[in-house]
Amino acid sequence: MNLVSIKRVLISVTDKAGIVEFAKGLTQYGVEILSTGGTAAQLRQNGLAVRDVSDYTGFPEMMDGRLKTLHPKIHGGLLALRDQESHQEAARNHGIEMIDMVVINLYRLEDTVSRKGCSLEEAIENIDIGGPTMLRAAAKNYRFVSVVTDPADYARILEEMKEQGGRISEATNFELSVKTFQLTARYDAAISNYLGKLTPYGGTSKDFPDTLTVQFEKAQDLRYGENPHQQAIFYREHNPFPASIASARQLHGKELSYNNIMDSDAAWNMVSDFSLPAAVIMKHANPCGAATTSGNLSEAYQKALATDPISAFGGIVALNRLVDRKTAGEIVKTFLEVVIAPGFDEEALDLLRAKQNLRMLEIPGEYQKNSLGYDFRRVVGGLLVQERDKSSFDIRQAKIVTSRKPTEEEYQALDFAWRAVKHVKSNAIIFTAKDQLVGVGAGQMSRVDSVKMARMKAILPTEGCVLASDAFFPFRDGVDVAAEAGITAIIQPGGSLRDDETIRAAIEHGMAMIFTGIRHFKH
Repeated sequence: MNLVSIKRVLISVTDKAGIVEFAKGLTQYGVEILSTGGTAAQLRQNGLAVRDVSDYTGFPEMMDGRLKTLHPKIHGGLLALRDQESHQEAARNHGIEMIDMVVINLYRLEDTVSRKGCSLEEAIENIDIGGPTMLRAAAKNYRFVSVVTDPADYARILEEMKEQGGRISEATNFELSVKTFQLTARYDAAISNYLGKLTPYGGTSKDFPDTLTVQFEKAQDLRYGENPHQQAIFYREHNPFPASIASARQLHGKELSYNNIMDSDAAWNMVSDFSLPAAVIMKHANPCGAATTSGNLSEAYQKALATDPISAFGGIVALNRLVDRKTAGEIVKTFLEVVIAPGFDEEALDLLRAKQNLRMLEIPGEYQKNSLGYDFRRVVGGLLVQERDKSSFDIRQAKIVTSRKPTEEEYQALDFAWRAVKHVKSNAIIFTAKDQLVGVGAGQMSRVDSVKMARMKAILPTEGCVLASDAFFPFRDGVDVAAEAGITAIIQPGGSLRDDETIRAAIEHGMAMIFTGIRHFKH
């Protein structure tokens, strides 16, 4: 195993957490420290001997800090092959000293450009040139140079140097090199995506960049994909939203499968759309139960289960409150794959852990319903990208198109229904009470068939329920079938050429109907 002796290190970090302790650890092995600016000042303040890069190169920092490390004496010391005499001779002839380690981390450009009011000039000045250049040079020469970009690696590096007498293995250097190129790729992507959204000369921002570069990091291996013959893996964003499946902490149960993750994401997104205590049961990316309550979480879960207890078997449950013992006691009565919640109390954990294979996911942080972000859908040879469907709508602002306006109880039910329907696969029709899902018609090729399915699937009484449709009714037949089921009010986007027929049907049946002007297709 090839071991690299560390004699000289260049340190220039934005994130200074742990850097003093790391530098002190390096000096125990006689390592000389080169540094710049604020990093050098901090190291000196803590009693460390530091050689300024400008003293080494013979050139001062200039041009407001744009020019500090871009010098042959820096890059020659990083790129020189130690086992090639011509490289070493060139270094001796030009006074280039070998640099065996660089410790550099980059400021997140995403943080700068996401700040309200950030100008193009400010963004440009925060693009680091010297840092990524040194990182790439060191990573390219991993056989002889260690490159450290993550403070989380400081302890393991010092431990290896302790075990190896101040040296680092080539295997470790290769691992650090890969990590570095991943970092610089992400950094360049942030720059490209930001600038690519600007019109010429830094004008107004476009919704999407001309080219899109994204990076996801491996979260876990999966046993297989949607089916056993498909290989699969789960990747997550570098900094995923705190309250998301990608950030979830698994507390118990078997490893998550591909389908578990898909359904868990759908269930968590839906339950997070409700402010009252709520429960959602998801099966094959469609809800088969959902309810809210002004009471306790157990009541919400029981009402959600009552929607379709047969379909709930083997489903995914998401709850938007801390799970208590009473709720857990109800959950364990049914075979479920996953339970998702912001947290679990100790008694609930004890009950749920008795189910050996039940996966429990704890979601940290607060759900960011209006957070920015893209949805991605891969097609052969391309990628579809859209904004997340994060629209919120006050149904009191919806247009009343019938002679009868909704009653107060119908308005409550319509609000529940409109929050829920956008999480159902198109064509989507749902029947609901004011706080409970009653019937679901999902994924049908005709809207009237979705209405028929919602009626057919309903176990609870549909008389007096309301209906939500994710898109307009192309014909009046869907309204007629809904009336036969006892539906009293309808919420839909409107916008059909035959809206007049649909409205007339609703009036004939004594229904109230409101138009939102917003469609919620989910393919």
